[in-house]
Amino acid sequence: MNTPQQTDSEHAVIDIDPVVFDRRWKILAVLCTSLMVVIVGNTALNVALPTLARDLNASTSAQQWMVDAYGLVFAGLLLTAGTIGDRYGRKGALQVGLTIFLAGSLLAAFMDSANAIIVGRAVMGFGAAFVMPATLSILTNVFPPHERGKAIAIWAGVSGGGAAIGPVASGFLLEHFSWGSVFLVNVPIIAIALAAGYILLPKSKDPDPDRLDPTGALLSIAGLSALVYAIIEAPHNGWASGSSLTLFGVAIVLLGLFLWWEMRTKFPMLNLRFFLDPRFGVASGVITLTFFAMFGFFFLMTQYFQLVLGYGTLEAGAKQLPFAAILMTCAPRAPGLAAKFGANKVVAFGLSGVTIAMFLFAVVGKDTSYAAILPITMIMAFGMAMIIPSMTGSIMSAVPMGKAGVGSAMNDTTRELGGALGVAVLGSLVASRYGTKLVPALTSLTGPLRAKAEESLAGALQSAKQIGGADGVRVSTIARDAYVSGMHLAGIVAGCVALVAAVVVYRYLPASNSHSGPAASSARPSTAVTVAEVDSVS
Repeated sequence: MNTPQQTDSEHAVIDIDPVVFDRRWKILAVLCTSLMVVIVGNTALNVALPTLARDLNASTSAQQWMVDAYGLVFAGLLLTAGTIGDRYGRKGALQVGLTIFLAGSLLAAFMDSANAIIVGRAVMGFGAAFVMPATLSILTNVFPPHERGKAIAIWAGVSGGGAAIGPVASGFLLEHFSWGSVFLVNVPIIAIALAAGYILLPKSKDPDPDRLDPTGALLSIAGLSALVYAIIEAPHNGWASGSSLTLFGVAIVLLGLFLWWEMRTKFPMLNLRFFLDPRFGVASGVITLTFFAMFGFFFLMTQYFQLVLGYGTLEAGAKQLPFAAILMTCAPRAPGLAAKFGANKVVAFGLSGVTIAMFLFAVVGKDTSYAAILPITMIMAFGMAMIIPSMTGSIMSAVPMGKAGVGSAMNDTTRELGGALGVAVLGSLVASRYGTKLVPALTSLTGPLRAKAEESLAGALQSAKQIGGADGVRVSTIARDAYVSGMHLAGIVAGCVALVAAVVVYRYLPASNSHSGPAASSARPSTAVTVAEVDSVS
């Protein structure tokens, strides 16, 4: 029997164990199941917040941190977790991460206080930071080059589609069970992933790892956590407030120290010369801008469905299922199109679709029908399907096989930063325009009801309900108009961001992931590992 072989970007041939090769699609199923747990865990809680607020008497701040504790820990640990997986074993990192995620889910499900749920969510984020990089790095090591693009595309489709599936699953569970079910649903899925992973997943790691870089790890955790925290808090404190400027200043200093240290140390955790390769540097930037638009789109669409059009929780989530279906169906076709027409053209085409979708979203009204919104969702989903697989494959092709965990972690970090920025920036634009339009129009509303209406659209609708009658209808109409106006501004900004990304990627991204040149060559450290150890299943 011939042993399957694959060649990395430095043309070093490695053998894939025949047993592993025969199981590669089953392995991909395990990896995608593990990935889905992490992605859904990041989006499912949003729908449960009103229930948690009522049952646990959670403050607005507590509700915010139930959501943000996960993302803060997750984003901060990704680079370090990817490095640990490369050094000590990716299968072990995945299994340990799933176990920690399971523990956090159980903690959150059975506690009866907001603070305990925040801790549980932070534990889940800790586990997720080890799971997500491990899934992509294991995938890279078990698929030969001619199949790797398709496998990455399936992985990318699951990662994007899962973001839309989370709210639907959460809404269904909340209609039939208590809020603890949002966390308990993870238990059987993780149990299956752990058991199947123990049997099917191969052991792989960097065969010639560098020394550990604890200083770089600490600086990256501190810097990324500070940056995400600053982004989360900026909409509440004000982007130009003293506290926000201080937080961003601390993040910039810490990340600056991280970059300085990585350039100075002999064994960097993240070799910065990777960024000289446009497959890595350009793709990382484009992923950040893409997820800025994508997460911003989800944020706007969810609020629009529930608060403007008046859909229920489950119905609002179900309306977004076509996005997941199109993304997961079309993503596997992106590698073939990129091979035929060039990755830069395919990704630029996808970003053009995102641009059109956001500009179209900027003209919907407060009474627009779902039939008119569905084409916007479809265009957006198809555009994302063309972008995410190609950009992920580009990043992974630019790093040595032995550093797949670092490449995967960088891909995941840019996604998280882009998503956090999208929600924070676009949310701030909506809130700012909402306040500008609403305040002058509510001359007859005073006291606590006015304060509640000025705080958010949800608050305004509550105030309108309390007022009742014609005055209540008037307040509701004014507030919805003000919110839609803010949504239009946010859509235009997101569309412009996607348009800039389209120009950049068309101009600077290589047409092929196999591209090599001066930049690619210089991106290779002198000690770069060019082969990866792929052991048979023990």
